[in-house]
Amino acid sequence: MRIDRRIALGIAAVVIALLLLVLAAFPWGALRGIVEREATERFGRPVTIGSVQRLDRFGFTPTIAIRDVRIAQAGWAGTGDFARLGTLTVTFPVWPLLTGDFRPRDVRVDGLSLALVRDANGRTNWQRPGKQEQGGGAPDLGGLAVRNADIRYADAKQDRTVRLAVAIDPATGLKAQGAGTINGTPVRLAIAGAAPLAGMPWPFVARIEGDRLAMRATGTMDRPLDTNAMTLDVTARASDLKLIDAVIEAGLFRTRPVALRAHVRRDPDLWRIERLTGTIGRSDLTGDLTVKKVDGRSKIDGHIASRAFDFNDLTSAEGRAKAAAQEARIGPRLVPDTRVDIGKIDSTDGRLSFTVGRIVGTSAPPVLGMAGTLVMDHRRLTLAPLRLRLSQGNVTGRAVVDQRDGAPAPMVTLDLHLTGGDVAAFAAGGQFTGRLAARVRLKGRGETIRSAIGRSSGTIGFVVQDGRLPARYAAALGFDAGRALLAGEGDRAGLRCLIAELAMRGGTGRVSPLVVDTAISQLTGSGTVTFPDERLALSLTGAPKREVILRIPGTATVAGTIRSPDLVIPPQVKSVGNILKAIGRRIGGNSGPVATDANCTALAARALR
Repeated sequence: MRIDRRIALGIAAVVIALLLLVLAAFPWGALRGIVEREATERFGRPVTIGSVQRLDRFGFTPTIAIRDVRIAQAGWAGTGDFARLGTLTVTFPVWPLLTGDFRPRDVRVDGLSLALVRDANGRTNWQRPGKQEQGGGAPDLGGLAVRNADIRYADAKQDRTVRLAVAIDPATGLKAQGAGTINGTPVRLAIAGAAPLAGMPWPFVARIEGDRLAMRATGTMDRPLDTNAMTLDVTARASDLKLIDAVIEAGLFRTRPVALRAHVRRDPDLWRIERLTGTIGRSDLTGDLTVKKVDGRSKIDGHIASRAFDFNDLTSAEGRAKAAAQEARIGPRLVPDTRVDIGKIDSTDGRLSFTVGRIVGTSAPPVLGMAGTLVMDHRRLTLAPLRLRLSQGNVTGRAVVDQRDGAPAPMVTLDLHLTGGDVAAFAAGGQFTGRLAARVRLKGRGETIRSAIGRSSGTIGFVVQDGRLPARYAAALGFDAGRALLAGEGDRAGLRCLIAELAMRGGTGRVSPLVVDTAISQLTGSGTVTFPDERLALSLTGAPKREVILRIPGTATVAGTIRSPDLVIPPQVKSVGNILKAIGRRIGGNSGPVATDANCTALAARALR
């Protein structure tokens, strides 16, 4: 038994020794066909290798030279090759390879050409067919040297092109320089970093420079060329936020010139953006954000603040010119023409709170401050709670922009309350005053708030109480000809209440009721308010609240717009013939019935319910 055991151990030792000898002297070139087949399957198109040669003769850390590698271009990406490689020399330990762990050392590349392509739908020619694109991780290289490398990149989705010459020297480090275009803007690109060393952090600097766009990132990757784990300090300047978005791809929009800086930490599937500061036009911004990738979607969580913000800064020069031309054509409007189309934000969700200390620029009424929380969920944007502090009053409520159905324009739902307002802040000319409250509950489809309200259905309640108006208007609306003719320019009358409730259908609001109750008269009205033109078409009839000498029957009309109403006094008031007829009726003792005070409290409660 002892002899058999010794024989068995001896045979085992011989077998192990033979296996070690075979492994130490393994002819790695014999695997060329296998590598070609595996690479062809990986890229989904032909891969050919000219030769695979072992440069050393014996050992467990072999050095392999791979020459004349060609990877065909994807058929949809154009002609030529996706990649060509002159010579790749790599040294690696055998033992980790036995468990599937490839740890290359002293990688040397001479003669590399890459043609990277992304189409308008986001398909890439370097992505494995049928697999979702992943992040930019890299193996932990022991040493890397690259000579004669040429990289070309064409991106139809973001309108980007670039061509880079890349060199990596173990003594001097990495240098990449080139030029290209971003959204048609010529730029120069440069990347510089230390020589990559295994297990060591890799500092680098990347720059994009152009007349309309400049970005600089100074940071450190946790290990060489691993963009999945790095810390950056980023600065950016651009004539338009959309140019920066063409680089970072966050779904941003066109704006006035922008300057931003931030401290950024990248980990697998996670970005942390801290100490974000900067300006867009004359608006300042600060904030902190996190962006996490979950199931292929970006989840945003953060807060943005501004001491002074101008909504005009969120528009391009072309957009502002178009808005100015539209206002010149149609006149000023109360409802803003802010775009709310979120159809292109198809892979971003999250929660973003914001505060604004002061709104600058022009608005009517002036918005002094605002705060709220935005929640995005699969192209459904909810703004709640929303708080606007006006020069006169406050607006609170919620707004929902829903484009989950893939329609060209989203469905907009508004539920807003205005309290503590003053009608003088909304109406031109300052001829009317009074405490203002309003309630808006609307739902309509449109690319902007104005167009959505122009197609909306729901209710609008509008209440003015305890105000003043020109006495001649109050008298005329009571068809008191004598008082209307004799009232002076500066004479004022009390406005007990103005109550208007609009039942909206397809953007047209039919008033029911409309009551104007003054100290000396009362009117009731009918008609419509049509959006988005905000056009008034109202007919008013009324009566005085006491016996008058000259009472003229008739109807007053209100035309114009909400911002610029045009009150037309009944022409009968100024007619000498009608005045003589009214005198005759008064002599006959028939001046008509008089009005009583309206129940303003009950009417206001109904309109604001």
